Amino acid sequence: MRLAALTAILLASTACTTAYDEPAMTTGEPEMTMAYPDTVRQDVTYQVGSLSVEDPYRWLEADVREEPAVAAWVEAQNELTFDYLETLPQRNYFKQRMTALYDYERIGAPSEKGGRYFYSKNDGLQPQSVLYVRDGMDGGERVLIDPNGWSEDGATALAGSVASDDGSKLAYFIQDGGSDWRTIEVLDVATGEKLSDSIEWVKFSGLSWAKDGSGFYYSRFPATEEGGKFTGLNTDQAVYFHALGTDQSEDKLVFARPDNPDLNNTASVSDDGRYLVTSSSTGTDGWETAVIDLEGDGMPIVIEPGVDYETSYVGNAGTTFYFATNRDALRGGVFKVDIADPDLAREWVIAEDEAVLSGVSHVGGHLIANYLVDVKSEARVYDMDGDLVRTVDLPGIGSAGGFGGSPEKSETFYAFSSFAQPTTIYRYDVATGTSNVWAAPDVPFDPSDYVTEQVFYESKDGTRVPMFITRRADVEGPVPTLLYAYGGFNISVTPGYNPVRLAWLDAGGAYAVANIRGGGEYGKAWHDGGRRFNKQNVFDDFAAAGEWLKANGVTTPKGLAIEGRSNGGLLIGASMNQRPDLYDAGHAAVGVMDMLRFDRFTAGRYWVDDYNYPQQERDARYNLAFSPYHNVEAETDYPAILVTTADTDDRVVPGHSFKYVAALQEVAGPGDDPLLIRIETRAGHGSGKPTDKIIEEAADVAAFLAEHTGLDVPIADPALNMAGGE
Repeated sequence: MRLAALTAILLASTACTTAYDEPAMTTGEPEMTMAYPDTVRQDVTYQVGSLSVEDPYRWLEADVREEPAVAAWVEAQNELTFDYLETLPQRNYFKQRMTALYDYERIGAPSEKGGRYFYSKNDGLQPQSVLYVRDGMDGGERVLIDPNGWSEDGATALAGSVASDDGSKLAYFIQDGGSDWRTIEVLDVATGEKLSDSIEWVKFSGLSWAKDGSGFYYSRFPATEEGGKFTGLNTDQAVYFHALGTDQSEDKLVFARPDNPDLNNTASVSDDGRYLVTSSSTGTDGWETAVIDLEGDGMPIVIEPGVDYETSYVGNAGTTFYFATNRDALRGGVFKVDIADPDLAREWVIAEDEAVLSGVSHVGGHLIANYLVDVKSEARVYDMDGDLVRTVDLPGIGSAGGFGGSPEKSETFYAFSSFAQPTTIYRYDVATGTSNVWAAPDVPFDPSDYVTEQVFYESKDGTRVPMFITRRADVEGPVPTLLYAYGGFNISVTPGYNPVRLAWLDAGGAYAVANIRGGGEYGKAWHDGGRRFNKQNVFDDFAAAGEWLKANGVTTPKGLAIEGRSNGGLLIGASMNQRPDLYDAGHAAVGVMDMLRFDRFTAGRYWVDDYNYPQQERDARYNLAFSPYHNVEAETDYPAILVTTADTDDRVVPGHSFKYVAALQEVAGPGDDPLLIRIETRAGHGSGKPTDKIIEEAADVAAFLAEHTGLDVPIADPALNMAGGE
């Protein structure tokens, strides 16, 4: 099932303990007014209908790699930011603790093809994870692809791989410098030999092999001018078939929609290999779904004719197809349809439930349905008629994912994690219900030393919103707290382990996750409640979470830090503008900050389902009210803000962050607290970033937030490069 799968286009984590009544500030902050680099302000104004919009920092939208003035601005900002960060005594502690917490073997859930098992593994501090293969469950493992030698800086990544059904060939994606662009290459699994096949101009694409292994289906965009590769709009995506051993120029066009160049088009081969299931979307909220008979006339049989609902392929037996959908089932359900029936009559197999359906797979003649129950995973096994066989006995309260496999085999694997429980991989037998640990991490801490509670609070309009709060079990009283949320694109933020978060907890802080509207935690209605003309609910839900944390003694009066990424970066920017009195420090990462021009760059046009159509006056007026870039206020006492982005982010282009920070510094600053931006090089929206860069950035951010919330961080020995080492 692919419910919310296209959200990947956007965007789809031993210390001393101090109990606080008031924050105990550390001494690292320089006693001086921040002198920001000069930023040229231009007289740029444009119209959306009768609405006049000022855009004085438009020039910062240019590609930093190609515009010297932008490059000079970036250099000056980074110099200021890193000079400041180097003064923070907490930085060494967080770097050392995060390094220690990352230094454990991490294994991904395996995929079985042709008796071979393919899985990723990172020994701990390797820049990139390595792909391994076993010949049989009990066979010895061997390295198949090690991307760590692909570049000197470790920023070229293996971004996914798919084996042919017989396990003899492997197609894999290469990602360079964090960009969303991918190159597809192929190797022979038995020998490890790289074949001649090479596919370019691939982005936001799956890959699905023909059953006979003769080639694969993938999606690509037309080649663009090099100057627009990282900023230009992506249009005219089409599905092609690549035959092994041929040049990409010979690839066969299989599915396209020239009538609508804005559609994103992807495809996957059916269980039996006879059909191709296509999905087409103009945004991220729903997609048109069709079936093409590869032995027929090639005309699509349209199952879902619009792009208002999420309908995705689960499996098939002959002409009987199973789809998951939220049409007429806002929390999700599964129906079957006989594509040989001219009426395409639908029959519900799994009806809508109080729980939210987040994934369905077809394994071993059964349907495995993964649900969210108050944001916690629950997995159920059904027969093909929709009768419940059993509920999977999960290890506890947390997040479970995976459950892929073959309709003919009863074996599947799933991953389970929680806030203080790193990912463990389980092997599950659908026929017997037996679940066994396949790979468990050996970590340098005891998960039982941490506690998580779930609370519910009321938002501004009375909506009941859930929130998780985690801290060390021995930490009592109000402590500086890091509040995180996302709030968009039907994405649910579920319990999950992140070494960066644990380092914050080890320093004595608390970590809270607010499951605000706009996400998918309670189905389509929850998403709808926080998108388009309901977007303000997202910021209100977040503010209510912060107020609850302060009113209920979780955080200190001046100890509330907030953080968000991508759509969550928008959340932080808007929240800082709207409630600078409530939040005490903020980190906005790779955020969407200009809500009137987001649709002009790369994948931004897909986001209109959540963000409105800014070329239309009504939509633009609504967006203008919360757009972070446009709502920075003069003579406002902003709390400390650190914005992070990267030069190769071609999803949320860095110009968003550049313009927002320019406005903060020029309009609101200088003030008592720093308003800074940290710009990474050879990195993108987040995926593919090497481990050392992750730790460096995370340590900088944590030190910044700790400094400005009074977190009493143990000051590490600066001579130590690794936690625990001398």
